[in-house]
Order: sequence, then C-alpha cells, then structure tokens
Amino acid sequence: MRPPRAELLAQARISIAAGSQSFAAASLLFDPATRERTHLLYAWCRRCDDIADGQDHGGALADDGSDPRERLVTIRQLTARALAGEATGDFAFDALGEVAAECGLTAAQCEAVIGGFALDTAGWQPRSESDLMRYCFHVAGAVGVLMARVMGVPPAAGATLDAACDLGLAFQLANIARDVREDAAAGRCYLPGEWLAGADIPPGEQLAPQHRAALVALVARMLDLAECHEASARVGARALAFRQRWAVLSAANIYGAIGRKVRAAGAQAWDRRVHTGRWEKARHVLAALAEAVTGPPPPRAALPHWRRSALARLAQVQAEACSESAPG
Repeated sequence: MRPPRAELLAQARISIAAGSQSFAAASLLFDPATRERTHLLYAWCRRCDDIADGQDHGGALADDGSDPRERLVTIRQLTARALAGEATGDFAFDALGEVAAECGLTAAQCEAVIGGFALDTAGWQPRSESDLMRYCFHVAGAVGVLMARVMGVPPAAGATLDAACDLGLAFQLANIARDVREDAAAGRCYLPGEWLAGADIPPGEQLAPQHRAALVALVARMLDLAECHEASARVGARALAFRQRWAVLSAANIYGAIGRKVRAAGAQAWDRRVHTGRWEKARHVLAALAEAVTGPPPPRAALPHWRRSALARLAQVQAEACSESAPG
C-alpha cells in the first residue's frame, strides 16, 4: 500500500523546494488542488531525472559505478509498478501513482517522458531538426501534456494538449540555447549535426572563438522555433481556467525572456549563464496577470511546423526501431 497522500505531498514539497524554486513559486498561482497535483508530478519527473543522471536534485554526478542502462530499467520498472497501483518503496514513484490515479495519466504518456532519459543514457545527439524536436518532445513537450492532464484538460481536448506540448517545446528550446556551454562541459550537444555541418562548425568546436558568429546564427534559428511554439501555447492557454491560464502565461513569460536574453546577448550569451532575477520574474507574473484578464493575442496565421501528433509518431517509430535492433 502506498503511503498516505499527505505524506507523499509533504515529501514532494521538499523535493520541489530543493529542485526548482522557480517552479515552486510559479505553482503558487494554481488553485490548491492543481498545485498539489503538480507537486506530486514534479517529484516523479525530478526523481527520474536524478536516477538517470546519477544526481541528487541536479547536483554533482554520482560516482557509484552503476550502469546508466540499469538505472533506466529501474525508472521503467518503478513507473510501471506505480501506475499499477503498487507501493514502490520510493516516495516519488508513489507520488506518480497517486496523481496518475486522480488524473488518469497513462503508461504511454509517462513512457513518452522516459524516452528522453533513454536518449541521454545512450549518449544520443541530434542529427537533424526532426531529431532535435523529437528530443524536446520527450523531455518537455510530453511533460507539458502531463501537466495539462493534471490541470484537468480532458483527453479529447486535443488542441489544448497540443498547446501544452508547444509550451514544453518552447521551454526546452530556450534551455538548450542558454545551456550550450554547460552541455558541452558534460559532453553533450543538442545543436543538430546537420546545422553544425552547414555552418562549418566541426563536432565539439561549437564554442571555439572562430565559430562564435556561426553559433549565434544557429541559436537564433533555434530561438525562432521556440518563439513560434511559445506563441501557439499562448493562444491555447485561453482554454484554461483563469488561475491555470495565469500560471501558464507566467511561465511562458519567464522562459521566453531567457530565450530573448540569449538572442540579445549575441556572441556574449555563453560567457555567463543567462537567468531572470526575482524582480524580473515578478514583472513577468504581473504581465501574465494582465494577459490572463484581457485575453490572449489573436491566433497566429500558421501553426508551428512541428506538431504533437507528428512528434509522437516519430518517437514511436524510433522506439520500435530500437526495440527491433536490441540484442536477444
């Protein structure tokens, strides 16, 4: 039997306070029931991320000699047990079981998120723009869909779920643009190989001074994608209840500002990590309040090219290909 909900919620609040002060603050805009459910969901996402990377709330990498592939198996096994209603012995997975039972989260929706950890475990790097967008779908777009379900968006509300996915895609693209240096230090690069080759940037040399101008242009291309998905998400937010709309628009403002700061900084964008300060966040929240009250901007003439359904199909095709090529 799972621990009592109150106990799971208390531990989830500790996890979110340690892992993301920004998310913890943004969640205060939700109504109490939605806030509790987002905390339970966050605990699972955070725990999966930590297990996959051998970290504790994004801290230093663990040096325990464990096999990353075995850690991924652990994530999948504990997730399956949680969704089956079993106690797992890990509060974060029990928290997932609790919120999944309350909101109807499915195994497929959770596996879409786990697929991103699988890509990182395999040392995967994107070759094409479609590879990049598929990765962003796994690690952020699929999380956006789970968040929408936690906010009460029904499975049949496809357009609203699309918008939730768009917001996640925008977040992740902005994060990648900001974190080029940090990713390189960890041996990772999420700029598509075809983009780098087209800009004559050799693998691993994206931060070299002689390639800085070309890197700025590539990141601007990525931020164009982010802003397109952000605009779509803002339009989609009109289908949400007021407090949920306010929270979503606040997050869009804050993460959108990160991307816009990276763009404005040009060649200096990676000299120090771009961030938004406390008072700047407060201004973005107030601006979101005004937008939530007055309504969203008019719909864009064209939807983003990369849609949730197409990305989900790409993810499924790739998962099936990996399964067929796996030994035994």
